[in-house]
Amino acid sequence: MEIGVRIVGFLQKIIQWLTLPFYFMWSLQSVKTLPPIKDPILLQSASTLAKKIRKGQLSSEDVVRAYIARIKEVNPYLNAVVEDRYADALREAQEVDRLTASHCKTEQEIEKETPLLGVPFTVKESCGVRGMSQCVGSLPRRGIKADKDGEAVKLIRKAGAIPLLVSNTPELCLSLETTNLVTGRTLNPYNPLRTSGGSSGGEAALIGAGASVIGVASDVAGSIRVPAMYNGIFGHKPTPGYVSIDGHFPYATDIDFQKYLVVGPIARYAKDLKPMMSVMAGDKASRLKLYEKVDLHNLKVFYMTEAGKSLALLPVEQDIKDAIHTVTKHLNRKYGMPATGGNFKEMEVSAETSISVFFGLQGIPNALEDSENPKGSHSLFLEILKALIGASKYSFSLLMFYVLQVTNVFIPKWKYKYYYDQNEALKKKFTVRRYFHEVLLYLSFMTMVCFNFSLDSRIFLVTMAYSYTQHILLLPITIMKCSQKLLESCMQ
Repeated sequence: MEIGVRIVGFLQKIIQWLTLPFYFMWSLQSVKTLPPIKDPILLQSASTLAKKIRKGQLSSEDVVRAYIARIKEVNPYLNAVVEDRYADALREAQEVDRLTASHCKTEQEIEKETPLLGVPFTVKESCGVRGMSQCVGSLPRRGIKADKDGEAVKLIRKAGAIPLLVSNTPELCLSLETTNLVTGRTLNPYNPLRTSGGSSGGEAALIGAGASVIGVASDVAGSIRVPAMYNGIFGHKPTPGYVSIDGHFPYATDIDFQKYLVVGPIARYAKDLKPMMSVMAGDKASRLKLYEKVDLHNLKVFYMTEAGKSLALLPVEQDIKDAIHTVTKHLNRKYGMPATGGNFKEMEVSAETSISVFFGLQGIPNALEDSENPKGSHSLFLEILKALIGASKYSFSLLMFYVLQVTNVFIPKWKYKYYYDQNEALKKKFTVRRYFHEVLLYLSFMTMVCFNFSLDSRIFLVTMAYSYTQHILLLPITIMKCSQKLLESCMQ
């Protein structure tokens, strides 16, 4: 337990309590709602669309046009698009339709070779689409284009899917809210006063709005999982090593960074996660055994509604706790799955563990530094002062991240090894339990009430930046074949 981390956490709680009445008043104002979905094409999963395109029941061009129209309809509300490729996408869709009309391949051959043929998808800007923007919300990188497709994007395209655009992120993906000085702020499709989350906020907002059906995103400390939660959709952070992160920016030089950064699927429908993972994992997909039959009656469920009692952690909202209990009762009632409260005491120091593991990595990009000319590097303190009056070329959330990095959130560096070992031990414990057909249900985030007003408030951003420390950087265990069944069951 680190007293410095606990003090910062306690101060965060105080600010939360003091600002709650203001946020309540802020939430009472009337808001514009998104236009309803009218085109039935937009209400079908990617798997269903691919099947209908293969059978000739739908044209790829009609599907792509439907999504382009929806994006144009909702993006003025969301501000989620960085750069589009609509003209190229339509040409590619027409090529798909010519292929299916020619009958030079059977439906079975198409399904085997290009299972996502003709289906449009969107991509988080950091993941790289050749020729498209990859400044990742950073003013100094404005105008930089990806020189190639990221490996995961390349595999999705090889499977026949058609990229429509690259979507918004916070600056260098270093925030749990999606705002930057290049594209601006992305809003939540259900309530524009609330955040879409981050760092895959652009992707999640589009998918939640019915303006995309599947997307490619990335995650270190919640960047897929939190936006999926805030926008009412589905995302998966795969076990590192199964989906290539080649082509992603930013990237750290430390080889251990590959244990935490992953590229993964994000989707409007749970049933699309498994086929997406099968494609994105490439040659490694067979090791995941995604299509192996799962008997839910043989699974044992553990659940946790919070990491533990700690001044460093914000309290979990009761609605989220109730949702976890509802799921466990449903699984027990329908499948006879015993549900037991998990007692992983190590989670109580998840803040300290996350800080130590992440900031202990070497080569994390620092936009303020000039490696060739140290004298040309920017002063963090000066940039914060400039940001307070809107004169910095760096976003305030990025600068707050660097404050956390510089201070280590008051954890002595000599204790990093201790927390790293704690993290490895907990990973091992979860890995062992996996082989006993055990599943842990755990929350994505502790609150669902995050207002966009904080994006414009220099003071409140300090507390929002601290929320980085509340995501334990465990090596996730890929159990897609179990997760798919659980998701589908709980949606019934």
